[in-house]
Amino acid sequence: MPVHWDRSPYKNRATLRGYGVSILCVAAASGLWFVAHQLGLRDVAFPLLCLAIAAVSWSQGLGPGAVAVLLSTIFYAYFIAEPVYSFWINGPELLRFFLFMLSAIVVAYFAALQRAELDWRTEQVRLLDQTHDAIIFRSFDGVISYWNRGAQEMYGWTAQQAIGRSSHELLQTVFSVPLDDINERLKHTGLWEGELTHTRADGTLVTSASRWSLRRDERDKPLIVMETNNDISDRKQREQEIANLNAALVARAAELQAANKELESFAYSVSHDLRAPLRHIVGFAELLQARSAAQLDEKSQRYVRTIQESAGRMGALIDDLLSFSRVGRADAKKSTVNLEQLVQEAISELGQETSGRDIAWKIGALPSCHGDRSMLKLVLQNLIGNAVKFTRTRPAAEIEIGCIAANPNEVSIFVRDNGVGFDMRYADKLFGVFQRLHRTEEFEGTGIGLATVQRIVHRHGGEVRAESAPDCGATFYISLPAA
Repeated sequence: MPVHWDRSPYKNRATLRGYGVSILCVAAASGLWFVAHQLGLRDVAFPLLCLAIAAVSWSQGLGPGAVAVLLSTIFYAYFIAEPVYSFWINGPELLRFFLFMLSAIVVAYFAALQRAELDWRTEQVRLLDQTHDAIIFRSFDGVISYWNRGAQEMYGWTAQQAIGRSSHELLQTVFSVPLDDINERLKHTGLWEGELTHTRADGTLVTSASRWSLRRDERDKPLIVMETNNDISDRKQREQEIANLNAALVARAAELQAANKELESFAYSVSHDLRAPLRHIVGFAELLQARSAAQLDEKSQRYVRTIQESAGRMGALIDDLLSFSRVGRADAKKSTVNLEQLVQEAISELGQETSGRDIAWKIGALPSCHGDRSMLKLVLQNLIGNAVKFTRTRPAAEIEIGCIAANPNEVSIFVRDNGVGFDMRYADKLFGVFQRLHRTEEFEGTGIGLATVQRIVHRHGGEVRAESAPDCGATFYISLPAA
């Protein structure tokens, strides 16, 4: 059978060196035997050859050890076993020869096994030193017997400084639970995991994610504890910062909610209190016009009409502001809402505004949704009312109401018109209170309608948006929870 050499030159050299050491060791043991034999010491061959075999197997491995066994057996058979200088062994010597050969094999095997175990332990120590986690071997009482490089990097003490000391005293460990409870759990389950606070050599604190694993001896008594610590100080600091930010946000949200409630109450109270003096202004302006119309010149009558018109606009503003405040204060009574029916009701209530107008209505199939019926009706009244209002300049108005595909948990509808539209650069002002994109002289209104629409839709957990261009109509989209 051909011999397949490892292609690595270093491994081949090590193998050849091992066999060379094997030959030299057996030769040295043989030479010592010859010297001892000349001095009259005849029973030293057995220990000398076994010592050579053990040295080769320990230092070079099982292969060179086997060569040492073979060479030693040949030497023993030729020079020691009777008759000497012959490979023939007589009957009385045969038992001793086989005993030597068996002893040589056993010595080689166990020496190589011990060497392999030592190499394995050395490799494990090397691997443990390569990890960045702190790995500590200690007794159950805490006395350190192993301290890897990760522990030195994490805590600042070298292995020489740490080994032999109590880990809890060295690191000034702060336990999240009593140590006795941890040890009891470790005894029963062989494992414990938790967070500990340690002190480094420079006095700084470090938070560790710690894992303890217990190994027992043959009598089931605690033998050694392997403690693995991972530095999580940065993560804990970030978690604390996030918790502080969340607490601040919660407090800020509570403050804003209280401020909104106060503002709504203030707006409601102010609007309600303004009604009485406004009624007086309107009433006395009407009385003045009725009783003194004949005595007033054209300019004075224009003044009175301006007072009445301004009071009317003021009344509309107050009514819309009260309505807007009421939306924020009222409790939503949610149920399944038929949007098709709601659209028809909203259109019929706009009969006065649509009377005599050439409006082409295109109403698609609309699904049901989940919400407050009266609030959603106000949304549709505002959106459809705006479509009717801003198509007034068109000889033939077109208003479309329909539904677009959305996710299964959402209903998305739109109201589209061919009216005057608006510039999308100012779309952020569209849903603000008292914000208007057209002059009052062109189109009446208070600028609260779309703000009311947005507030209602947001209270339902939906969204509202618009698309438009000047003189190209506008489309408003609202999303609502599905029924």
